[in-house]
Amino acid sequence: MDEQNLVPTPSAEARQWAMLCHYAAFFWVLAPMIGNVIGPLVVWQLKKDLDPFVDQQGREALNFQITYSIAMMVCGALAWVLIGFPLMLLVGVTALVLTIIAGIKANEGQAYRYPLCLRLIK
Repeated sequence: MDEQNLVPTPSAEARQWAMLCHYAAFFWVLAPMIGNVIGPLVVWQLKKDLDPFVDQQGREALNFQITYSIAMMVCGALAWVLIGFPLMLLVGVTALVLTIIAGIKANEGQAYRYPLCLRLIK
């Protein structure tokens, strides 16, 4: 148990599936535009009943990927006035870094909350 907040540490299997919820966002490579949402959604739906930690991290990953998709659509609309292109780069790099950090934290058994994330799925 973690002595700071007395929350039991998730099992190795739960930590692995929580990490995969975050890293499933890289499915966008195979399915551009929707893969980043479909990947975490599928992993979360298949494994959310395994452990509350997987359920929580799966929802977090899915909410972030939905937020990221909305941000990229806004950037796409702003591309008409040229500011969208540098914003797309900034949003993309930020999402990549945050997704990697989230996966690492989940694998360590630490619940990760993405900053600036719409929490649409509760």
